[in-house]
Amino acid sequence: MHNKSVAELSRALEQGTVSSVELTRQFLDRIRCEDGKYNSFITVTEDQALADARAADEQRANGNATPWTGVPFAHKDIFCTRGVRTTCGSKMLENFVPPYDATVTANFRKAGAVCLGKTNMDEFAMGSSNESSYFGPVTNPWGAKRVPGGSSGGSAAAVAARLIPAATATDTGGSIRQPAALCGVTGLKPTYGRVSRYGMIAFASSLDQGGTMARTAEDNALMLNVMAGFDPKDSTCVDRGIPDYTATLDEPLKGLKIGLPKEYFSEQLSPAMEQQVRDAVKEYEKLGATVKEVSLPHANLAIAAYYVIAPAEASANLSRFDGVRYGYRCEDPKDLMDLYTRTRAEGFGNEVKRRILVGTYALSAGYFDAYYLKAQKVRRLIQQDFINAFREVDVLMSPTSPSPAFVQGEKSTDPVTMYLEDVFTIAVNLAGVPAMSVPAGFIDGLPVGLQIIGDYFSEARLLNAAHQFQQVTDWHQREPN
Repeated sequence: MHNKSVAELSRALEQGTVSSVELTRQFLDRIRCEDGKYNSFITVTEDQALADARAADEQRANGNATPWTGVPFAHKDIFCTRGVRTTCGSKMLENFVPPYDATVTANFRKAGAVCLGKTNMDEFAMGSSNESSYFGPVTNPWGAKRVPGGSSGGSAAAVAARLIPAATATDTGGSIRQPAALCGVTGLKPTYGRVSRYGMIAFASSLDQGGTMARTAEDNALMLNVMAGFDPKDSTCVDRGIPDYTATLDEPLKGLKIGLPKEYFSEQLSPAMEQQVRDAVKEYEKLGATVKEVSLPHANLAIAAYYVIAPAEASANLSRFDGVRYGYRCEDPKDLMDLYTRTRAEGFGNEVKRRILVGTYALSAGYFDAYYLKAQKVRRLIQQDFINAFREVDVLMSPTSPSPAFVQGEKSTDPVTMYLEDVFTIAVNLAGVPAMSVPAGFIDGLPVGLQIIGDYFSEARLLNAAHQFQQVTDWHQREPN
């Protein structure tokens, strides 16, 4: 059963060929036997999962079920889960047990889904390789000692290894799409404001967005049906109608206009990666789509703008972790200042400290106008580039990452090189538009992803385009050895 999609498992439960308890036990056994190789989970909630599975079976027996009732999945350990520790991959929150659910968590609970645990992640979602977690690095199932991407590397690796059929994830600068590409799964970052951020521990509040990770576009659509919606507890959540994202998956693509941003096909892209992307685009042409070159003239400024804005917001958001109210506290502080400084020095890892320092500097007196304000002006230009492009085309397509999964430790000592791993994904977050990564081939036995970018609130179109591609290709069905 572990090779079946969410949609297939849902149908099996509906038909009664398997119970939720049986299904849950199978996946828990698989996690127990296999996850030692990947370290994709921080917490496994076996007792709670089995209790929820029994409740789901009763719910189905009473004829009161949703498509998700009894289906196992996992949460990225950034979403607060009532009564279950939520660490954000950090020593700072190693023993934090929230008294409430995030809205996303509550939505899945209401739908009857069975959460098997919390997946590993880069500390406070800061990273592109899932090597900064306090609980150790995650290993990509496609290659020994290869990174899974980050920060949602635990979710991506667990789905790729068939430990779970789906998992929640978050994306601040590519943290859903990049690990989805490196692990050969399908991941969607919705429009900013489409999914509530309430109870999702903040990294950069104007960029963070919860999203989906699964093997197929259809499964991502099923997840988004649960996650999307207005939430009055989140002031950035958009009050806009929610379609059934599965309803338009089978619509033909004839007449779809695809734009290829010329800035994403430059010398920085390897010939092998470019060929994989262009081969994928040819499949779309066979399905009736038309292709043209477009321009995102300020794309080369995205990394610089992001690494001013995101650390600045992180420095403000992470100021709450001071050892006073919750989280880690240093032992025997001499005074209040000693409590603050030692708690933060001991509780945060190096990457988090680096970004706090950069962000605090950018927001400091005398530098705010020169750095933060200018970066926000550049952000507006990047947003306008996308607005202009979508006047010409329906979707944009590009590589998701500049290369397949790299070896653990290869880039962790060079932050700038690591930051460049998100060169094709960051502009999407700055603009707030939706995007997803779809498996599109292999280079030297390692998966690569095709990024599909859409206009605001066009998730249904993206999912339709991805689903149709997956009907004529089998990259998403390939399984790690």
